[in-house]
Order: sequence, then C-alpha cells, then structure tokens
Amino acid sequence: MRRTTRLAAVTAAGAALSVLAAGPASAGDPTVTDPHVVAHFDFAAGQNAENIALEPDGSADITWSFAHQVARVAKDGTTTVIAALPDVPGGSTPVGGPAATGIARAKDGTLYVNYITGTDETGVWRIAPGGGEPEQIGFFPADAFPNGLALDEECGTLYAADSGSGVVWSLPVTGGTPTAWASGTALEPTPETPFGANGIKVHDGAVWVSNTARGTLLRIPVGPEPEKAAGPIETRATGLPFIDDFTFTGHGDTVLAALIMDDKVELVRPDGTHKTVLTKADGLDGPTSLAVHAKKVYVNSAALFTAVNPDPNLLLARISKNKL
Repeated sequence: MRRTTRLAAVTAAGAALSVLAAGPASAGDPTVTDPHVVAHFDFAAGQNAENIALEPDGSADITWSFAHQVARVAKDGTTTVIAALPDVPGGSTPVGGPAATGIARAKDGTLYVNYITGTDETGVWRIAPGGGEPEQIGFFPADAFPNGLALDEECGTLYAADSGSGVVWSLPVTGGTPTAWASGTALEPTPETPFGANGIKVHDGAVWVSNTARGTLLRIPVGPEPEKAAGPIETRATGLPFIDDFTFTGHGDTVLAALIMDDKVELVRPDGTHKTVLTKADGLDGPTSLAVHAKKVYVNSAALFTAVNPDPNLLLARISKNKL
C-alpha cells in the first residue's frame, strides 16, 4: 500500500496494540534457515511486492501493487511481467490510488487477482494460464477493499478479505457479485487503524484470516453442504502487531506470519504462542506475504514504510521440521 498514506494511518495506532510475550521455544518447531534475497524490485516503478502464489516449478507469481502488474520470479531471480491490470485514471482508494492486492492460483494455472480502484473495476480479475489480458469476473462495491484472496478449488469458491469493512466475501470462480460470507467485530478495523481483515487462507475445513488492526489470527469453520455457511469466528493467536498475510508451514496449524511494520516473520504455533524467525537483518523490508513450497519459504517485502533506500524484494529461506 502507498507508503505516505498507510504510514500516517498505522503509525498513529502503534500504541493501541499490545504485544503479548512470545511463548517459549519448542523442540518441535519448524526451523527457518539460510535466508537470502533472490530478487530486488523497483520501488519508484510501483513494484511493491504485495502478495504471492507459487507455480509447481517453484517460480513465484507476485502482485506489484502500484504498478498494477503480476510478475513471475524464477528461483534464480529472473523476473518477467506476465500480466498488467488496466489503468484506472482518477481511481481513489484508502491507499491513495488503484492497487493490485491478493493473488491465488488454480491447478490449471489460472490466476485470480484482487484489484482495488474506487470504481466499478474493483473486484477479482482472472488471468488465463500462460498470461495475457486480465478479465474482470468479480464485481465488488466500488468502495470495497478486497485485500487477501484465497481459493477453495474443490468447492469452486474464492474468498476475499475486505480490509475496510471487515467482511469476508465469497465468490464463485465462474464470477459474478460477491456474497458477504463472514462478518463481525473480530474482522473489523479499529478507529485507530483502518485496516482490518487482511490475509486469508483456506486450511483444513476452515477459512483463516489475519486482522491487521487487532494483531490477531482468526479461524472461521466452513459449514456443511449445501450452504457452507461461516461458523463462529475463533481467535487463534493475538499479539501480532500489524500482521499482514500469512501461510501454513505444512506442519498442522503452524503458521508463518508477516509483521509489516516490525520487519519480522513470526512463527505462530497451534496454541497461539509465537516467536520471531526472520528480521530486517535477513533482508526483510516491510514484509507483506509468504508461501511455502518444497522445504522453501518465500517472503515478499513491499518496502512501504522505508524512507531511505527502500528495497522491495523476494526472500527465500529453508524450512524444516525439527525432530523431537
């Protein structure tokens, strides 16, 4: 999100979030080692790395928020723009202008991307396998702020976390008008920090959501067919200030979460305790999102709050399970 706009909003709220003490180290925690930046992006060109989806070969499809583009980054760092969302002159949003946000990938290579514009172009856009001209398939309210995006391919449903209204929208992959699937105080922003529900993932019969304003990680059970209604919202972790997106490590409900203002990646255990596993010293610069593939963790940095020499980048590290 645009640095000057978001910085003013979230810095004023810093004192409003209390950071809970991290839990003790566990011998069973996954370990994150060998962090290294594989690609640096152009801040001045709007290449703020916002969200990430992975290809089977380990390449990363990344939304560059203010360039309104999707780039593919190979494991050696080679970067290619595969799609560009349309320009929306005069578009006004809470982050200052149109921005590409969440991304999700189907097994056939189709990409789905959230685009906030402040106009009728706000919604989900589909990119065919191999790239090409994006097509709008989800038509959201003009003032909506669909941020994180998740795909339940088995059910043919997309879920989008609306950071402004604190709503989780659902949308068929065939497109149309979204439905407010889940809402409530736990998903909403606060008066101090206007960014609520943010990251979102489908995992083990539930939709998981992060709330940036409240520093929380939430779990929402998915009900049975045919309605698949949202169950009661459960708070699974607290004390995660300015949490952006997150990913599962592949070890049950263990999560890696990006703390955008603190330049940290936090490992969150199933019991809600957590510890820091990556920091600015490793190359993070405003981390926004993560993904795990083949014992590798990928971390985007958007560098939205760095006043001098901002370095939006993609970092890779090794993730492994400790033996008990």
